[in-house]
Amino acid sequence: MPPTLAALLDAVSAENASSAAVIGPLRIVSYAELADESRRLARGLEELGVVCGDRVAIWLPNIAAWPAMFFACARIGAIAVAVNTRFKGGELADIVRRSRAKVLVFWPGFRQIDFTGILAEIDPAALDGIEHYVVYREDDSARPEHLHGRRVLDYHELARCPPLVEERASADSGCVMFTTSGTTRAPKFVLHRQAALLEHARDIASGLDLHAPDTVVYLAMPFCAAGGFSQLLPTFTLGRPLVTLPAFDAGQAAALIQRHRATHSFLVGDMVASLLDAAPGARPFPSLRRCAFAAFTPSEAAIAIEAEARGIPLIGIYGSSELQALYALQPLSLPVPARTQGGGRPLAATAAVRVRDPDSGRLLPPGVSGELEFIGPSRMVAYDDNAEASAAAFTDDGYFRSGDLGFIADDGRFIYQNRIGDVLRLAGFLVSPVEIEGFLKEHADVADAQVVGVEIAGAPRAVAFVIPSDQSDTDAFDEAALLAHCRQRMANYKVPARIFAIDAFPVTQSANGNKIQKNRLRDLARERVADNDRDIG
Repeated sequence: MPPTLAALLDAVSAENASSAAVIGPLRIVSYAELADESRRLARGLEELGVVCGDRVAIWLPNIAAWPAMFFACARIGAIAVAVNTRFKGGELADIVRRSRAKVLVFWPGFRQIDFTGILAEIDPAALDGIEHYVVYREDDSARPEHLHGRRVLDYHELARCPPLVEERASADSGCVMFTTSGTTRAPKFVLHRQAALLEHARDIASGLDLHAPDTVVYLAMPFCAAGGFSQLLPTFTLGRPLVTLPAFDAGQAAALIQRHRATHSFLVGDMVASLLDAAPGARPFPSLRRCAFAAFTPSEAAIAIEAEARGIPLIGIYGSSELQALYALQPLSLPVPARTQGGGRPLAATAAVRVRDPDSGRLLPPGVSGELEFIGPSRMVAYDDNAEASAAAFTDDGYFRSGDLGFIADDGRFIYQNRIGDVLRLAGFLVSPVEIEGFLKEHADVADAQVVGVEIAGAPRAVAFVIPSDQSDTDAFDEAALLAHCRQRMANYKVPARIFAIDAFPVTQSANGNKIQKNRLRDLARERVADNDRDIG
């Protein structure tokens, strides 16, 4: 295995120069083209003053420019900050400011979203660290000359710089940061180093059996998420084609899988259901051999039986931003219900899993549920610039405290059950309720807020309870206005399905103070949503 990401891409492109690396709906990029573009972008970034350790925020969808810019950063030892394209002004400002990004790369015309307008509305102070904006375009649309007093550069002009010959990074260089939510409002930055990514990519390629010459990977998950990224790199490790769309569309995805005879994929429950709806027939995808699968609600898990009957072999996985996705995989030989559970066996030979009682601190035997703890070569370096959170995340002997509930099965596999805390899984992303609550409390009409997750129409959604600023008149509370405020401040998947006014939150009194009863709020959310559905019916 080459020691660095740049060395990997260069070796693979030398062996597979004309082979397709990224296949999109309009453009196919070969490995030779991808490697060359990354070298030229690396030189362009250096000419902008980006050096080893600097951060470059990549706010792009699933297009070839994403890995090209990622490998460009890797060549010079810069750290790519993976930014979700669904983020809006408040989220983007926070990520860019705290990550200390010097360059922001974005596509103004993607999905007709006014990314330039979103940036223009952000408080300039929050973007003060950005020295250069780089605009990607696939047409001749105009680009702004300046944003917040900074020069705006053209991606393709940057990609025409002379290629960088010598890389500046090492195996231990940090190379990518993902955002993750936990028990605090502000997402944490999960930092990984090059050697860990490379070793994990090799383990995934082996575990998913990507070595066959006819392997074609369809990637539905976004590159900016650990799940998507953890399938991008193993595909490139072996020089195989990666088929993707800028944003998931079931009809287009089904057509691409069939046209390119995709053999592997990574899907979440609602994606599987929509693919089956979009592709009639008993076995619409006969080329698929393995599909890594994650279900976040009972209704999503139920789709596995239909998928198996129609020829989609789903395999349960486990992963996180801290461990990288696809840390573990269920054996293909198991019956469907067991095979599609979260968990499995770690892909790395040196990885290990144990279970600890979160109350007593003692390690637990097989079959007993507790907090899952993990160790292995794919583990993150740390939470960037957050020594306190990093120290709390690891045990004294180096295991990662996951905050997930699970147990070790009799055959040695582990089974993931659910989050111990209150972190929500929305649209495939972990979201801290505290983050959504913080945006709600920015509104003048909200004195306090609590957010819980419930299943609505078969999908996990956030439901909010707020104490109005004017507690004497809860009937005058304007839910529509607050929902509109949320849509302006955060990604759509984080926007609560409903917001209910409440006089006070249910609490439990203890010696350590009053604790809000999230379980009672969840029950209340289910009742009110169900009542609303009955009223509509």
